[in-house]
Amino acid sequence: MYAASDFIALSALQHFVYCPRQCALIHIEQVWAENSFTAEGRVMHERVDDGETSYRSGVRTTRSVLLRSSMLGASGIADVVEWHKSNSLEEPFPIEYKRGRQKKHDADKVQLCAQAICLEEMLNLTIPAGALFYGQTKRRFDVTFDSTLRAKTVSTAECVHELFRNGVTPLPEPGPKCTQCSLQELCLPKVVAHNRSAKEYVHKLLHELSEGEI
Repeated sequence: MYAASDFIALSALQHFVYCPRQCALIHIEQVWAENSFTAEGRVMHERVDDGETSYRSGVRTTRSVLLRSSMLGASGIADVVEWHKSNSLEEPFPIEYKRGRQKKHDADKVQLCAQAICLEEMLNLTIPAGALFYGQTKRRFDVTFDSTLRAKTVSTAECVHELFRNGVTPLPEPGPKCTQCSLQELCLPKVVAHNRSAKEYVHKLLHELSEGEI
């Protein structure tokens, strides 16, 4: 169990699975940049996260649901939670909205599973599945929260907490994922060759420019 002061953002788990360095840049160094991909995602979330509740075909839908889990030591917001009636109870079904299309990696699934774990802890129940909706394909993919995905989600949360405690930004590991990352020019994956943060590199570069050294 984690103290509230040690909580991390649920989105950090998604960032860590995608790239530990990206996670550190965003959440430790507070570095951010927007590109066409992040802009599309931001607009999509603005449309979804209006905080309203609606009803359709017997399903109650809530948006911008606040989440927290002491076990994961994480908090955040679920884009959408559908509440399906089962006997006299309502069973939650979390849905995360993403731009683009279904991914080969598990970053989005881990984030969604973390949301489910939060709801389970808050409501004292078990959630077997949720869904990911991708804006490019306009399709919804169901995700089963099996033991493998749950174990990976818990392990990822532990890794993120350890990363934050150490406060050291991992070295870059250049690869195909870099081309779609909005932080590529700030991360400098092909330039940063030793244990130095991107922020420090940029500050040094700006200092050299002001001194006329380059």
